[in-house]
Amino acid sequence: MIGKVAVVGSGYMGGGIAQVLALAGRDVVLADVTAELAAANLERVIREADDYAARGLFPPDARETIAARVTAAPSIEDAVADVDFIEEAVPEVVAIKHETLRRISTNCPPGATIGSNTSTISIGTLAEAVTGPERFLGVHFSNPAPFVPGVEVIPHAGTRPDAVTEIVELLGECGKVGVPITDVTGFVLNRLQYALFGEAARLVEEGVATPEAIDLIARTTFGFRLPFFGPFAIADIAGLDVYEFCYDSLHSAYPDRFAEPEILRERVARGDKGLKSGRGFLATPAERAPDLAAYRDEAYAALRDLLARLGDAPVDY
Repeated sequence: MIGKVAVVGSGYMGGGIAQVLALAGRDVVLADVTAELAAANLERVIREADDYAARGLFPPDARETIAARVTAAPSIEDAVADVDFIEEAVPEVVAIKHETLRRISTNCPPGATIGSNTSTISIGTLAEAVTGPERFLGVHFSNPAPFVPGVEVIPHAGTRPDAVTEIVELLGECGKVGVPITDVTGFVLNRLQYALFGEAARLVEEGVATPEAIDLIARTTFGFRLPFFGPFAIADIAGLDVYEFCYDSLHSAYPDRFAEPEILRERVARGDKGLKSGRGFLATPAERAPDLAAYRDEAYAALRDLLARLGDAPVDY
């Protein structure tokens, strides 16, 4: 069991990860390039916890819990000397991460698991600097770490399987959803996120719509569905034959940007058209369509009401 944790890199992401772990009952040691920076960021982490608790976002005793469980170490070496798990959260520069991971892996216990919060760098590339690379994997939190539930868990080719299981279990105990995926540059989150941003940027460049209009369309249409249904569930509900027709239209207009995925073509060809046929990318039987529609309607209405209560985000265009 993971009882004591070090977070190396005490900035906004590292501090948020420390809060998550401390609120889940773990003792956490923060470290950074200097003892002074780690201590200053610890004070910020405690202040943030107090503010979050006052706003009802953290438990009422969050400040006390985090102040009691999170400490600042004088060095990286001191922070990792007696812990079960280390999360590296230093800047997204290979050289910096390599040097930090060398220091971590040569000074922590041989049985300690080591994670990296990298958002795009291949875990196999980072593993080159790790002593005992079989205990190393990606553990990619999203910003802000205390509130975004999903965490990518990325083993490289040499990661031992029980390290993945251990981290997924730890994340579950922290109220997070650990999702194991394959090690590729960008992983899943950022490949999807940057694909969307790239097309949005091209629409602005082409004069189709303004950034404000695109943001409004994204968050009030397909983005409105995403808290409840991922892209494959959405496609199954719509009908994969409908998706195939839309890809044909898009491909005819933008042949370099839209080509029908082969896995979509194969499913439609064999009659697996989604919910209406009982199988598509998922296997929800057609007779459950009324239950699914009822859930969808309730979920969308609840989100609509939440957004009405919160009002528009304070951004200017």
